[in-house]
Amino acid sequence: MTKVFTDLKVDYEIIWVNDCSPDNASKVLKELSIKDPHVIVIEHTRNFGSQSAFLSGMEISTGDSVVLMDSDGQDEPELIPQFYAKWREGYEVVYGQRVDRDASAFMKPFYKLFYRIFRATSYIPMPLDAGDFSLIDRKVVNELLKLPETDQFLRGLRAWVGFKQIGVPYHRPERLFGKSTNNLRRNIEWAKKGIFSFSYVPLELLTYMGVFLTFIAFCGIIWQITYKIMNPTAAPGFASVIVLILFFGGLNLFAISIIGEYIAKIFEETKKRPKYIRRFIMKDGVEAATWGLATKKFNL
Repeated sequence: MTKVFTDLKVDYEIIWVNDCSPDNASKVLKELSIKDPHVIVIEHTRNFGSQSAFLSGMEISTGDSVVLMDSDGQDEPELIPQFYAKWREGYEVVYGQRVDRDASAFMKPFYKLFYRIFRATSYIPMPLDAGDFSLIDRKVVNELLKLPETDQFLRGLRAWVGFKQIGVPYHRPERLFGKSTNNLRRNIEWAKKGIFSFSYVPLELLTYMGVFLTFIAFCGIIWQITYKIMNPTAAPGFASVIVLILFFGGLNLFAISIIGEYIAKIFEETKKRPKYIRRFIMKDGVEAATWGLATKKFNL
């Protein structure tokens, strides 16, 4: 990153957000902050998630634009000059577009499928295959920081705020080191988070399904009455009744679960808990316990 920014001949700061890593990240980051005056370190009191970590760093950033990156090497700094060139052309959001990625043959199609479902169901246009890796202009950063919601999905919020946006295609490699904590269950939770944050289609589908099944049930009643009149001695269809009860019971549980997802999001937002809690902010190896103190001490 230092080489990239030096070659671009821009003033820069590198803000590391340690979201309670279980390794020796604190020690390494402290050493970095002592060696490099461009480095600022934020340490959270616990793991609040990547979205909160991004917002925490964005809040204290001072540049005319901000680049959001994961630290596992999948977001390559060498792409930043292309982002910067597009920003100089007048684009206010420049995001990396994953045209291809190193991933298991099993997961690859699911990643592609999610972004297409996400785009098709969202009530605003969503870019395809665009993750959090992006360059965002200061005025866009300010608007994102104003948003009050607790459960953020930044790549969706980035599209929601609008402004002039463009994608830069790139190949996303595997992480350079360590083992990802992502698994199928977490990816499904992540997909649900995006869809339930920016789409009402699941609720609309329940409405259409309810109308359709009511119509089918009405037709079934008519058919049953007609059949009984024409065959008064016919034996009762216990099997069909049991199947229908199980079917509609399962459908009701499915509908309740969809509604429950939206209610859970409402419940989470009503708590108004902070998005993150910082243990400290560090610059030049010196810790400041609060944001106000950090502003005064580091002239941020």
